[in-house]
Amino acid sequence: MILVTAAIIERDGKYLITQRTKDNRHGAGRWEFPGGKKEEGEDECACLEREIKEELGLTVKAGEHFLTSEHVYADTKKHVKLMGYHCTIISGEIEHHDIEDHAWVTPQEMKDYDITEADLPFVEKLINNY
Repeated sequence: MILVTAAIIERDGKYLITQRTKDNRHGAGRWEFPGGKKEEGEDECACLEREIKEELGLTVKAGEHFLTSEHVYADTKKHVKLMGYHCTIISGEIEHHDIEDHAWVTPQEMKDYDITEADLPFVEKLINNY
């Protein structure tokens, strides 16, 4: 199982989603909530704060747990456990270090993006609860 974290970052009723780079990685070009793989001995909040700094150049503070989802990708058989946390931007401007693009969208607008399967439960929760 691969443990991955995801940041739920809200601004003016819109949420930050990012597009995976269009190289040969799994899910190339698809959209997701920003985050990344948890390293050995690292807690989820520290992981998120590190990943967001590395990928987007933002300093964030990870807070309350939002949702955990699990998905097994049929093509690779990878089992992903995705742990989402609300995050607040402390400083910085969005940079594209390890992403193709980013967007601020409402939960309803997320339906227009090719969101990864592991992230879809997050979208559904946002649509149903907000």
